[in-house]
Amino acid sequence: MPHLFDPLTIRDTKISNRIWVSPMCMYSCEDGKIQEFHHAHLGAFVTGGAGLVFVEATGVVPEGRITIGCPGMWTDEQSSAFTPIIKLAHSYGVKMGIQLAHAGRKGGTTRPGESDHLMATPEEGGWEIVAPSAIAYEGYATPRELTISEIQEIVRAWAAAASRAIKAGFDVLEIHAAHGYLLHQFYSPLSNHRTDKYGGSFENRTRFLREVVVAVRKEMPTQMPLFVRISASDWTEGGWTLEDSIQLVPQLKDLGADLIDTSSGGNVHNAKITPGPGYQVHFAEAIKSHTGITTSAVGMITEPHQADEVISSGKADAVMMAREFLRNPRWPLMAAEALGADVVWPIQLIRGKPAKK
Repeated sequence: MPHLFDPLTIRDTKISNRIWVSPMCMYSCEDGKIQEFHHAHLGAFVTGGAGLVFVEATGVVPEGRITIGCPGMWTDEQSSAFTPIIKLAHSYGVKMGIQLAHAGRKGGTTRPGESDHLMATPEEGGWEIVAPSAIAYEGYATPRELTISEIQEIVRAWAAAASRAIKAGFDVLEIHAAHGYLLHQFYSPLSNHRTDKYGGSFENRTRFLREVVVAVRKEMPTQMPLFVRISASDWTEGGWTLEDSIQLVPQLKDLGADLIDTSSGGNVHNAKITPGPGYQVHFAEAIKSHTGITTSAVGMITEPHQADEVISSGKADAVMMAREFLRNPRWPLMAAEALGADVVWPIQLIRGKPAKK
């Protein structure tokens, strides 16, 4: 079996190791455009030894952002702002990915810590939020139900955003269909009460996601990998289940998805989740074993031997880490020392490499 520092090739894209930086919202953009902060933030991961670094959830339309401070991909200017970071990553042998997203009913908020109210006003740059059904997420405004023509417009916006991301130089695209955002809102029966072709049955509730996968894949070169992040379970009675995920994934695979970035939850504010080390790994393991698709695992993966065991046991093909990278952007270099893996340190950091005992 492979180990944490073994390369992984998906389509024609070779990623140097199995330690990847998960998308993490930073709420630091202006008009959807990344700023100087992002160069320092992402650059630390690039020089820290990760094989693949993901940019945070990026709105395919202005109304698709989570907050007024989140990035977008609806203009060429927003797209080109990423190119210098991608060039830096490539100079270190690191691949760059972007997560294309629409927040739906969980969008349109103020930046965390900047206001005494959650929903951004029009004067602050806020907007009307939309969803499959007019059902509010706890504490948020009640969304407006999307029309069929609006759904189709968003599918086209996803394709246009994918095209811009490819021109910017990204190596991997990911469709964000997890954590209670728009695509998850559609496939979960808890938030989708529609009676048209986008609601009701499993086939109808997953239609929007399948259409987005098709539209994005059409924009991509054949050799370029497409990931889909899903919430494998709502952790709530009557909601989306792991069994539903196992039914859905082969359809996504047939449509051109190459990897399932396996997370969970986010669509119900009071879901009964008990976090603990590796508490979501079993979702990735089940999806991989039942469908044969490549998976990544997330969720409180913090220790080198723990991360390596996920790979060496075959539970997943890669680990996605977030908070641990915030604590230590160069975690992979530390992990290599702990596991006895021989990795090349960036020349600028070589004086920090521990001496061999």
